[in-house]
Amino acid sequence: MRQKGVLFQGFVLEANSFFGVLNSDGIYSMVDSVDSTSGEGNGNMKDKRAVTVLQILRETFVMPKWTKAKRDPFEILIVTIISQNTADRNTSRAFENLSKRFEIKPEVLANAKTSHIEEALKTAGLYRNKSKTIKQVSRLILEKFHGSVQPILSLPLHEARKTFTQMPGVGPKTADVVLLFAAGQPTIPVDTHVNRVAKRLGFVPTNGDYETVRTSLQLLYEQSDYLSVHVLLIAHGRKYCKANRPLCGQCPVNMHCPSRGLWDDIA
Repeated sequence: MRQKGVLFQGFVLEANSFFGVLNSDGIYSMVDSVDSTSGEGNGNMKDKRAVTVLQILRETFVMPKWTKAKRDPFEILIVTIISQNTADRNTSRAFENLSKRFEIKPEVLANAKTSHIEEALKTAGLYRNKSKTIKQVSRLILEKFHGSVQPILSLPLHEARKTFTQMPGVGPKTADVVLLFAAGQPTIPVDTHVNRVAKRLGFVPTNGDYETVRTSLQLLYEQSDYLSVHVLLIAHGRKYCKANRPLCGQCPVNMHCPSRGLWDDIA
């Protein structure tokens, strides 16, 4: 019987560590499930091998107990911006520092001194750029959306993604993270682990860009599985399907992977 591993230690995701940070009771704050009634993807198209791999990963990793996210969607957006190209621990520290210094609201951050935001974010990579982005995004949300992210989350998925990605410093991954975790919108954020694992498994084109990988994955699974696909591919990429020297011999899905053994000769 396969021994289940711990999915994440203190954090849920690399791209959005916020969802495990600062929870004193150890419960992760996440959406219950993805809305399967609207948005992109084809819930009727299911690839047998892809479904089998997902089931094995569910049996391999212990999923956190999902509960409705209690944090304001704006906070989710801010911590996702902070987490860009930044390790979980440093993201956590930076967000904690920012939270201690400021109330995480558009009207507060839009009017904060950039130097003060920079001071709070020093543990995060590219903290000067991120401080500028946070001020710009906060001001935009304050002026254009009356200080709330909710009007954007209420838009159809395509329009919501477009609105987010038109904001300074907000790319498609950040937009998808916010939409999935703050609103339960049916989309699969593609971080470095999801991209690598999906390509090695042959689920998506090896030369596929962000949108190609995202839409290809979404065609393989039911929309209600998108959250699990995102979380479990990250977990698998961290523990087994590593960028360098993947542990193919220990991999729980190696019998379903066309790339298995390609790294066996690497010393």
